[in-house]
Amino acid sequence: MRVTVVGAGVVGTMHAWQAVERGHEVVQIEREAEARGASLRNFGQIWVSGRAGGEELETALRAREMWEEIGGRVPALGFRANGSLTPVRGAHELAVAETAVARQDAAARGHKLLTPAEARALNPALRGEFDAALYCERDAAVEPRTAQLALRAELLKSPNYTFLPGREVREVTGPGTVRDDHGDVHHADAVVLCTGAWLGGLVRELAGPGLPVRRVRLQMMQTDPLGEPLPTSVADADSFRYYPAYASPALDALNAGRPQARTAAVHRMQLLMVQRADGGLTIGDTHEYEHPFAFDTVEEPYEHLTGVVESLLGRPLPRVRRRWAGVYAQCTDTTRVVHRQELADGVWLVTGPGGRGMTCSPAIAETTANELGW
Repeated sequence: MRVTVVGAGVVGTMHAWQAVERGHEVVQIEREAEARGASLRNFGQIWVSGRAGGEELETALRAREMWEEIGGRVPALGFRANGSLTPVRGAHELAVAETAVARQDAAARGHKLLTPAEARALNPALRGEFDAALYCERDAAVEPRTAQLALRAELLKSPNYTFLPGREVREVTGPGTVRDDHGDVHHADAVVLCTGAWLGGLVRELAGPGLPVRRVRLQMMQTDPLGEPLPTSVADADSFRYYPAYASPALDALNAGRPQARTAAVHRMQLLMVQRADGGLTIGDTHEYEHPFAFDTVEEPYEHLTGVVESLLGRPLPRVRRRWAGVYAQCTDTTRVVHRQELADGVWLVTGPGGRGMTCSPAIAETTANELGW
């Protein structure tokens, strides 16, 4: 079988990985020299803890297994089973954490409620004051800026894999056949469009105006090295308001009794933080849904995040080295893991995982391969 994958972000690259693993001939086409979108501009977290029960959690857990397996083969991914801690303060936040550990699927997530001393035994960098911490053993991380490069380097070892950067697919010319902007025509048994947040051009032409996917913009930052290990990923209790696993009467009481800080509410924020291989911290994030998106970044969210992080670490944040904005595609029905649709004979669109993209992409690609009979 021949497969054409359009897009070299993490979703596209995992589809190429699945096809090569199954012995197929793969051509992967990327309009940039390399992926430049949300697949690089994220935390690199394999985030199981907050996923909705059912299909979303099952997808995340399967993907977590696959990331660990692939990470064993491709050490340059920087895979590490670091887990996560969400420190909580006050009775309202504690009640949400207690509800999470009482879920029927809590064991599958590796959820435990820890005392401050137990949390600091796992992550001594958390010197700030808190009352307890929700631990998720199944959370993990990879290096987002280099993950696709590492996966591609491994794929290029196969004679069945070809990477064509700097080309934009412009037209479907027949079943499983596309033409790029160099005029080259690519014939395959299946074409998978993994174009991320790029939903115009050919995607709009094929899908029409009713595509049930929206674009979401975020802001993030990265610091100089912390100077000490941050052994786990870290979230704050605002993540309870964002992730569906925490929906409960306890969360309703938190929202009513202890509303978000104004800046966090305006920018729909949570704290997520993970340490990079060089010791720096990736910190975020905001969520902007209304179009047109701003073209600049604003400072108030960064100031808010700095204050939250410093209160948890009990020390000043290292110098901020980078700030950036990114855009990802999310299904308008946020209970859906991904939008998968055949747009033309043998041409499939796979998009809209939202903030699940880095976490779930291996399992999303596996499902595509199974459904298409690869």
